[in-house]
Amino acid sequence: MFSCYLVLDSSSAKSDLAYENRERGFTMAKMCSLALFPPLPYGQITLCESNNELLSGTSSNEALKQDFIPPSLHFPRESLKLHSRPESSSKAAFLDHSETLWMRSAAAWRDGGLSGLLNEITTSHSEAPKWLSVTSGCILAVLRWVSSFHGSLFPHVTLSSEDMITEFSQVLNWPDCVVRAFSWHPHTDKFAVALLDDSIKIYNPKSAITPTLKHRLQRNVAAVQWKPLCASALAVACQNCLLVWHVDPCSLSTRPSSSCAQALSHPGHSPVTSIAWSPSGSLLLSASPMDMSMMVWDVAAESCVPLHRVGGGGVTFLSWSPDGSHVLSSTPSPLFRVWETRTWTCERWPCIKGRCQSGCWSPDGSRLLFSVQGETVIYALTFTGTPGAPASGFRGPEAAVVVADLSETTFNTPDGDVM
Repeated sequence: MFSCYLVLDSSSAKSDLAYENRERGFTMAKMCSLALFPPLPYGQITLCESNNELLSGTSSNEALKQDFIPPSLHFPRESLKLHSRPESSSKAAFLDHSETLWMRSAAAWRDGGLSGLLNEITTSHSEAPKWLSVTSGCILAVLRWVSSFHGSLFPHVTLSSEDMITEFSQVLNWPDCVVRAFSWHPHTDKFAVALLDDSIKIYNPKSAITPTLKHRLQRNVAAVQWKPLCASALAVACQNCLLVWHVDPCSLSTRPSSSCAQALSHPGHSPVTSIAWSPSGSLLLSASPMDMSMMVWDVAAESCVPLHRVGGGGVTFLSWSPDGSHVLSSTPSPLFRVWETRTWTCERWPCIKGRCQSGCWSPDGSRLLFSVQGETVIYALTFTGTPGAPASGFRGPEAAVVVADLSETTFNTPDGDVM
């Protein structure tokens, strides 16, 4: 017996695709519900899922019949050494010396961009010509007014980098979570874990060596992802850049050198909150809530191409379909986009209540499941057509369909009701 859930959307959105414009909404469909799950046997708890089956037992320590038994890992919070001071505090260890206005201006431009440069010239009125100081002050006031107006449209831009990562990270309670990011390798039995102290550990049950990755730019890690079809490359989303580690799986070193990491950055593209490799591993996508452009990186050439679209206020989450034909790109606003990677055009999809929180693709890339902040249901989009076919032969979905209801459900058991 299936239950139905109806969502009405009176608004419509025009597609960004050049070849077709459609109106779309949310429709009613048969779907799954937690109420349809079979109740657990008396006195048992759910331990894990294996081969699409929920395995239960009387204790979490009960041995499971699996081909691969993952190691039991424990990360005591006391053993994780946090950053005790920012890098800028090391300036106090050096003797102060006088610098010219132009030297300070160059440093301000490097550290703070245009606003930093204007602020330095404005505050140095005793050294700078009066007309230059007054002009810089006026331009700085205009920039601050524009920034405040932009902040009223997109409140997230007023957040600090850490607060922004907390808001848009896929990890619940990111600032206080010991495990901040996790990634299984798509082809081998190993995984990477990013910890509270911004270190990354790589575990392989077939090896007694656990490499630990540390880098001076590896701060506030929001996501990690292994490169497909490669045993050694791991991408890391950091506060100010992207790091791509190249760790030889045959190496006996427990602390790879920082020279094993590539640092990729682009002005205005920070903090990085989401990354996604193409299925072939040839391209890497990165997203930042402060940048309305999604970056497409050629890691080997250390170059990127920004894909810019107006609206949304930034990019918070990325997911590349397994067949390589589409990319999900969510924004801080109640709007997300689905990119078609052959022509790099996109469709706009508005949400009803909140922003798109997360999403995943079916193995063949024909279906996209996604969740919306503030809702307890899962939506689905279905794409038809052959990947790589001409645009005229491609048909996108007309509407998002509700396929699962994850609302709280009460089960009747011999011990009483269980939520």
